[in-house]
Amino acid sequence: MEKKEEVGFIEKLSTIIVDKRTGFILLYIIACIFCLFSRSWVDVNDDITKYLSEETETRQGLIISEEEFTTYGMASVMVSNITYEKAKELKGQMLAISGVNSIVFDNSDEHFKSASALFSITFDKETKDEETIIAMDQVIALLDEYDTYVQSEITEDMAASLEKEIGTVLIIAVFIILAVLLFTSKTYMEIPVLVLTFGVAALLNMGTHFIYGEISFISNSIAIVLQLALAIDYAIILCHRFTEERQHFEAREAAIQALSKAIPEISSSSLTTISSLFALMFMQFKVGFDMGLVLSKALIFSLFVVFTLMPGLLVIFSNLMDKTVHKNFVPDISVWGRFVAKTRMIIPPIFIVILIVSIYFSNQTHYVFGYTTLHNFAQNESQIAKKNIKDNFGEDNIMAVIVPAGDYDKEAELLEELESYDMVTRTVGLANTEALDGHMVTDKLIPRQFAELTDVDIEVAKMLYGAYAVHNETYSKLINGLNDYPVPLIDMFMYLYDQKEEGYVTLDEELEEEIDDLYKQLFRGKNQLESETYSRLLLITDLPEEGEVTDDHLAKFHETIGKYYEEAYIVGESTSNQDLATFFAFDNVLISVLSALFVMTILLFTFKSAGLPVLLVLTIQGSIWINFSFPSVMGTNIFFLSYLVVTAIQMGATIDYAIVITSRYMELKKTMSIEDAMTTSLNQAFPTIITSGTILASAGILIGFLSSDYAVASIGVCLGRGTIISLILVMGVLPQTLLLGDTLIEKTAFVINRERLISSQSGSMKINGKLHGYVNGYMDATVNGTIRGSVKGVVNIGKEGDEDEVE
Repeated sequence: MEKKEEVGFIEKLSTIIVDKRTGFILLYIIACIFCLFSRSWVDVNDDITKYLSEETETRQGLIISEEEFTTYGMASVMVSNITYEKAKELKGQMLAISGVNSIVFDNSDEHFKSASALFSITFDKETKDEETIIAMDQVIALLDEYDTYVQSEITEDMAASLEKEIGTVLIIAVFIILAVLLFTSKTYMEIPVLVLTFGVAALLNMGTHFIYGEISFISNSIAIVLQLALAIDYAIILCHRFTEERQHFEAREAAIQALSKAIPEISSSSLTTISSLFALMFMQFKVGFDMGLVLSKALIFSLFVVFTLMPGLLVIFSNLMDKTVHKNFVPDISVWGRFVAKTRMIIPPIFIVILIVSIYFSNQTHYVFGYTTLHNFAQNESQIAKKNIKDNFGEDNIMAVIVPAGDYDKEAELLEELESYDMVTRTVGLANTEALDGHMVTDKLIPRQFAELTDVDIEVAKMLYGAYAVHNETYSKLINGLNDYPVPLIDMFMYLYDQKEEGYVTLDEELEEEIDDLYKQLFRGKNQLESETYSRLLLITDLPEEGEVTDDHLAKFHETIGKYYEEAYIVGESTSNQDLATFFAFDNVLISVLSALFVMTILLFTFKSAGLPVLLVLTIQGSIWINFSFPSVMGTNIFFLSYLVVTAIQMGATIDYAIVITSRYMELKKTMSIEDAMTTSLNQAFPTIITSGTILASAGILIGFLSSDYAVASIGVCLGRGTIISLILVMGVLPQTLLLGDTLIEKTAFVINRERLISSQSGSMKINGKLHGYVNGYMDATVNGTIRGSVKGVVNIGKEGDEDEVE
């Protein structure tokens, strides 16, 4: 009785949706117009470190750097095929550009080698300041006639670059999808319905990103393509249901019947995918939460549009669909079904061996957390420039050490000790930066030393020191005498400049010009390296970005710094990668367990069997192990995020292929032999599986080959390869596994009353249950006794454990 009420509700809801189709279409038109404008309201974050936990050393250090220090715009510009004299001339021309502060260039191997010149340019303002951008554009324009490579955050716009690349991916993907839909469709005019449905869902998803305020560049770039690949199934299911019902009903009634049958089917199908995306949201590395949120919203919008917009479109296009029916292009694969039945004792053992081997190799795969060892098929201008500069001049690994400010002597000692390490080429800090005549900017000078250095009268110097003591309220120095009063050179220069500007001190023209130039350098240096609370020290090293050697040196750096400061932070690509590696150990287990657990729970309630979910999940998990054994076999590295994201998507999305075959098989084997049931199931499921699988695999491969971002491209390659492997296993291993494990499936079923096919038998048989079939004549009754004769029919066996016996 409850089941009838549920069906009645769905049919009633379907009727309302179909009858109110004009209103729904109008609402969607208004929503689409709104989303055309609102899709640009979201902020796209291209800094992956912002998704690190606030508790990590890298994130804490970055927050302090952003709040306490100024980072001026910088650029490394390499000009190839040029003489040293011409390079010097270009340096002068670039220095004349407004906004360019300084350029480091000389005839050393660090800046001129093999007819290539490397200019290290520093700008007056910060990286994204408009003045800096204009100055950078002028530098590029000046070098337009030369063979130039520019590496700088000023010119990089990863979000815009990815948006352009994904646009290309989407265009190609649309053509592939149209070809696949044409191949698997039943009428030509169902294709526009599917395209319109997806287009609206994609636009609604993009136009509502702004509700999150900010999303990652990874989510922004791949969401639309993955939405298309993951959600196209929903529209295809409803469309095929409609064409089936159209053979018996008018368009309106066919749409109602199709929708009422499709809602439960599509909803259950989507649960596995959404649950796996939900698992991403539990990651410690919060980019997983961002991706799970964005992609889940994409699927929910797809579901909603399929349920509320598509039925109306099907009714509107029904006449055209009727007129454009074409022959079935999908081949009959009964031969494959018969092959599956014959190899059910061979393929599963082979699969187990492959599984063991793939588990071993997948555990040997080397996961990396930075980009330096990764290689893409596509390269943008910035990546090409970085590679050429690295090939010619090498690459430094720079780390920032943030410590409490206030003790220049301690900073100087720390810098000296850090610089003693073999892999440290040099260190930079106020405490080891030269000001004048060999004096560091933080050296403490008494009045006589300051007078000699600046060539001012000793009495003037003492007056200046006395005023400084009053200014800083160190009156004891006035009482005890100023002759032995040491003041850091940088503090005295800054004070002298302030007094000069206020008119309290008058200097000769030459000295004033020198003080002005020195002040500008000290002011910029102090802004970059010191605040009231913290000091920033720079380590320039030859260390690789990540790896065991780098980790060992980071441990030594921490140990050394710990001798001087209780609070200290090391910030750089290496520490960021180390933090990501720590998260990966936890997130790896979390995603694998949650994805499998969520999917298995859904399968458990779907098929009401304990054994069947294990077989299905093992098949898809096997495809994941095989997928991630490829990098190990090929000797390549893989970006850690690819594994986490693709594991979740591959488990959640491709398990649907296994569900399609298994659902049909479990239904069909009630009325035919398991061999025939499997052959028929494969034939019926093949169009759906090949459509969805081809689209998802194509989307992944296109992203992998056309995206220049290492993280996005790596996700694409792994997803495309994983989908193909899943397709092969679902069509070539799962059927044999189901046939071989049929007894296990039956014995672990939760349903007490179940049907079983009985082939023709003669003799005496004890039956306790209901028989549908023939006993020397048709019989449909509940039998409790012995039948003598030939029996052929479907038996409802009653309680688990009852047996059929032939006497």
